[in-house]
Amino acid sequence: MSRSRTRRGILAAVAAVALLTITAGPATASPAPSAPPAKGAEVTRIEEQVARDLARSLADADWRARLRAGADAGTAQLGPLASGSAAPAARDLAAGVAAADRRIAAAKGLGADLGPLLQVQLADPAMRAALDAGVAPLVAAATADDHARTITAYDTAGRSHLLATGKVPDRPVYLVDLDSARTTAAGLRVLGAELARQGIDLPVARPAAPAAAAAGWWATKVDAVEVKDDEEPWFKGDAEMFALVTGFGLDGKVRVDPVDMPYLNNDGTVYRPNQILVNWSNYKYNLADVVLMEDDGDTNYQALATAIAAVLLTIADQGAYIPLVNAVLSAVPASWWTDDPDYVDSWYTLARTSSGRLDGAAANGWLSVSPYFVEQF
Repeated sequence: MSRSRTRRGILAAVAAVALLTITAGPATASPAPSAPPAKGAEVTRIEEQVARDLARSLADADWRARLRAGADAGTAQLGPLASGSAAPAARDLAAGVAAADRRIAAAKGLGADLGPLLQVQLADPAMRAALDAGVAPLVAAATADDHARTITAYDTAGRSHLLATGKVPDRPVYLVDLDSARTTAAGLRVLGAELARQGIDLPVARPAAPAAAAAGWWATKVDAVEVKDDEEPWFKGDAEMFALVTGFGLDGKVRVDPVDMPYLNNDGTVYRPNQILVNWSNYKYNLADVVLMEDDGDTNYQALATAIAAVLLTIADQGAYIPLVNAVLSAVPASWWTDDPDYVDSWYTLARTSSGRLDGAAANGWLSVSPYFVEQF
């Protein structure tokens, strides 16, 4: 889906998230050991190369028509679309796209068996009229940078064209982007497993129920949620949001529960997911923190888990709840705070009894929550 209709990226300021002062004091941590560096903008570079190769391949009229048919319905997986075409240009492209998919999986710290990751879409539905009129399309890699004033697109000769981001181009543009729903779901599995390996006691899946005597467990349910932003640029690629719920487990050790929130598609839109956010049977105290993040494409989940674990493992249970948001944010590699940050917003001291609207600390979103008892059958 086009970013003119679906805006999954969120521009969030993180310059000053205030510490919440409580009796036990805020969480502090000694400097984390150096984590393996993330791949930086490796995914972006791969997408740029594929966009250039796709543009050149569209000199083949048959393949260009096939791409048009595949992308007319919305977003299409680029690799299968190319490999299913009989056009020589498409077959050559398919091999390069398959290799790019594998490189992206490696750059994001994911397994090699995810299948097709790159997808293609028309940047705006209004561009179909120009395609009908025979206007040759350009191809660009969707960018995660909200501040970009121009993006680079390529024509069938491989020449670059700078396109202003302030308005939808008159010429049709195909965007190459990630299937971020797939990469984020896989990434959260990697994040959970890696945190457990690093010493954060985290089951990959939540237990179905606590002790039988309880006949169920209390949860915090997200009744409604909204994230804010003023822009819906046409050039943005898809991004997926997820929450990191942090607190102290029953064993007194810090725990982190990743929660996928793939429905957060549009900024300025209220969603009512009725989603379980916190399973309180997993936590020692009646309080937890929530950090909302997004995968803007270049997120490396193994590096993120390593960085978070290195900081959280230095925090000991002091016999009272300690807020952990700042510890999580301090663990995120500094390079991730450039351009479009992965951080969206955070909520301190969410309680089992919390209900109603809760504004985020960065004023970039709000949650409406309620206690919910999950009965055991």
